[in-house]
Amino acid sequence: MSSPPAGRVEALEEPTRPVSGVWVVWLSLISIGVWAGFFGPIQVLLAQQAERFSPDHKEATLALVTGVGAAVSTILNPLCGALSDRTVARMGRRLPWVLGGLASAIVAMVLLSAAQSVLAMVLAWALAQAALNAMLAAITATVPDQVPARQRGTVGGWLAIAQTAGVVAGSGIAAATGSIAAGYLTIAAVLFVVSLPYCFDSRDLALPASARRPLSARQFLGSLWVSPREHPDFGWAWLTRFLMNLGNALVILYLLYYLKDAIDLTDKQAEDGVFVLTALYGVITIVTAIVGGLWSDRIGRRKPFVIWSGLIAAAALLLLAFASTWPMAVVGAIVLAVGFGTYTAVDFAMITQVLPAALDRAKDLGVINIANALPQVLAPGVAAVVLSLDLGYSGLYIVAALVSVLGSVLVTKIRSLT
Repeated sequence: MSSPPAGRVEALEEPTRPVSGVWVVWLSLISIGVWAGFFGPIQVLLAQQAERFSPDHKEATLALVTGVGAAVSTILNPLCGALSDRTVARMGRRLPWVLGGLASAIVAMVLLSAAQSVLAMVLAWALAQAALNAMLAAITATVPDQVPARQRGTVGGWLAIAQTAGVVAGSGIAAATGSIAAGYLTIAAVLFVVSLPYCFDSRDLALPASARRPLSARQFLGSLWVSPREHPDFGWAWLTRFLMNLGNALVILYLLYYLKDAIDLTDKQAEDGVFVLTALYGVITIVTAIVGGLWSDRIGRRKPFVIWSGLIAAAALLLLAFASTWPMAVVGAIVLAVGFGTYTAVDFAMITQVLPAALDRAKDLGVINIANALPQVLAPGVAAVVLSLDLGYSGLYIVAALVSVLGSVLVTKIRSLT
């Protein structure tokens, strides 16, 4: 890592001034829009399009589209983060990437609404992933940029709520609009509207040109490797986030098909079921995220919350693995929300406290976000292997539970935090 430049650079200092409630609201609103942009397509619209274009190979088609998108996300999130770390615009380091990502995401949703082939889906979804990840990298980095450590559990709780609300909104829009095209266009409109307040009041910090470092392809690729020997806590945080998200991805990717094939719902019931489960999950997550974040800030500890919430999520996945009725699926969603809501809030706060360097906050958070995106690339392959062994969705969800347990246990390896 490079050393910080000499002299006082506000954008690179550890923040000490508390952020206002209004700013947190703006950040939460734009986060809702971004997550709706991700999960409305992932949970419903892309699955519907895959079934329309390739009814006999819908799982493979959906895996191709989401896998390519996740691969794009894996590279673009840290790249956009590294570029925003070096941006010296007068409006700030992060805001230009929010604005550019917003415009590109709207274009991508329009292209998805008009897609008439699998190839068109792949290309448009890749653009959507690139655009949304540019936004996500920028707004995520504003937390270590502007939020003092003592508030990060609380802000992490609100961002966890925003993520859940975005997932609910995205799937709700997809289920309620009545057509694939209308779903994409409505998501684009919602993303635009909820992003405006933050764009006008981001309070972004400008980086002076004297503090900017050059970025080469070789240097960027090398920076994606953060040595676990030099920064062991960062390495363990990355691995635990990867495992928890792999378990989650195995559940979300095939949720629509799970409800059809394992719970034996009709097509319409399954589409409505995705929304109902997501909404229920969202309500419970909102409560557990904010309570867990506030409680973690108050006692000054992170690890116990992350460990136990991961174990609760694993128990929920086991329940879903053996569910054969709709009520059992509902109970599983409730338990999963209790665990994952707390996990999302407190784990984010924990990660912001083990970042290696202020100069690379967005890039390092982008490396962490690889742990969010890479599971989406790997999950289709893991799922294909499990399903090819005739283990069904029960076997798939058992694997997801085991992965989540491992992710929880490895949190104990993080030494600098309690």
